[in-house]
Formats: sequence, structure tokens, C-alpha cells
Amino acid sequence: MKAIVQRVAQASVTVGGEQISSIGRGLCVLLGISLEDTQRELEHMVRKILNLRVFEDESGKHWSKSVMDKQYEVLCVSQFTLQCILKGNKPDYHMAMPTEQAECFYNNFLEQLRKAYKPELIKDGKFGAYMQVHIQNDGPVTIELESPAAAVDPKQLTKLEKQQQRKEKTRTKVPSESSRERNAPRNKDDPSASSGAEGDVSSEREP
Repeated sequence: MKAIVQRVAQASVTVGGEQISSIGRGLCVLLGISLEDTQRELEHMVRKILNLRVFEDESGKHWSKSVMDKQYEVLCVSQFTLQCILKGNKPDYHMAMPTEQAECFYNNFLEQLRKAYKPELIKDGKFGAYMQVHIQNDGPVTIELESPAAAVDPKQLTKLEKQQQRKEKTRTKVPSESSRERNAPRNKDDPSASSGAEGDVSSEREP
């Protein structure tokens, strides 16, 4: 799971020309859900976002207070493109969680945020919609969060990863053409055999 967390003076989401959500000072969170994410990653991200110290305290000391400490708002927007893997210049999203599963997971994420904080201070966009997200970054301050990598079960490896592993194994087992040529036994009648190297010009010199 990946999140881009921005400290904002204000932020809002518009869908079809209509503003559907907005906040004042607080955090705008762009969340990318991976197909391998579980409840463990979800709970980790909720804790990190709510306890991230990106605000100043009463004396003006920076990096001292969290969004909960300041009682500010949080605007969450689901963004599967954070799970992008580039193939050349083309984005590939096979690591993003499929839409139906991701929507349920994202709603659970919002629910956990509201349980851990104040429900009325957690806002969100519209899952799966084409949105315009207006962010007035304050600072600017932008923090990238990523859930800890979990141990991957071989059964859960993607098809592409399995294919890549097979290719690597094949390369280590099959000798290259050049190595086969070097290791091949030479015929006694092969003129290059007596010279000790192919293309030895000494064997072609006139007496």
C-alpha cells in the first residue's frame, strides 16, 4: 500500500462539475492499494497517517504535531495509479488491487480512519469516478508512505513474476552459443586446431 500525504491549507474534490467534498487545514491523502495488501497493511497505514507529525505546535516549533493533535481534517482519495510499474514509457497497473475488491478495501480503510479519529473530520472523494482534486499544498510538504513489505508466499507470485523466474533459471542452465563452441572437441584435420587459435596468421605465412 502506498500513500502520498500532503499538508494542505485546503483541498477539495469535484466530480462532473460538482464539488462533492472539501476540507480546510489538514491532510490530503492519495491512496494506492496493492493486490497483496491485507488488514495488516491497512492498519499500519491508518496509524502512520494519523500520527504523522507535519504540523507546528503552539510555540511555532515545526514537525511537532499530528493531524489528530491539531484536530484538523483529512481528505482521502483512492488513486490506483500509485501502483504503476513502467514498461518502457507505458504505465502498467497489474499490481493494483482489482476494482471490486479495492472498493471494499478502501471503504474499510475509511472506516478504520473514522474509528481511530473523529468521523466528521474524515472526508473522501468518489471511488472509481473521474475526479478533479484541488490541492493547496501548505509548505509545500509532501510525504510518501509505504506499508512494510510482507513475506511473499510463492503461491501468490504473479504470473509475470513466475515467468521471469523461469527465464532466469533457463539462462543459468543453458550454455551460450559461444561457450558451446569453446568447449566443442576439435577435429585433428581442423587447421585452426594446430595453431591453437582461430585466425592465427602464422599458419598462413609463406616459407
